[in-house]
Amino acid sequence: MVRIFLTGYMGAGKTTLGKAFARELNISFIDLDWYIEERFHKTVGELFIERGEAGFRELERNMLHEVAEFENVVISTGGGAPCFYDNMEFMNRSGKTVFLNVHPDVLFRRLRVAKQQRPILQGKQDDELKTFIVQALEKRAPFYTQAQYIFNAEKLEDLDQIESSVKHLQELLEL
Repeated sequence: MVRIFLTGYMGAGKTTLGKAFARELNISFIDLDWYIEERFHKTVGELFIERGEAGFRELERNMLHEVAEFENVVISTGGGAPCFYDNMEFMNRSGKTVFLNVHPDVLFRRLRVAKQQRPILQGKQDDELKTFIVQALEKRAPFYTQAQYIFNAEKLEDLDQIESSVKHLQELLEL
């Protein structure tokens, strides 16, 4: 039985690497945010507005516990999921946890082009975006670094890099 949780900041490549990794292992892939949206028929942004951060984080925790019952799965968590309640400890008990570590400059480059799809980033100028990323990473690092494995996910820019990263992750996790 395989259960792998991918954690890391938005833009780290949790979904990109997670999908490719699950395909290589021939197991299921679940993006926790997408799972929540499917279950509640609303976007994460809408749920955040409707319930507030505390309400959303409680819902996210409940859905995390639900997907952690699944077997033979790669689960991509939301960027903030490991930072609330005992979520990181829970994931460490429930499966293998991997922090996708990416330098802030790489995250900036990735997120700069995806700003419009991410409500929290909309309207930020380049210098504001950089500062926002650095500050968020500093706050979240104590949670992310509790993962059992730390994986450099900076090379996910094309199919060859993704394929190579999948192989490296397989070696790291001994799968």
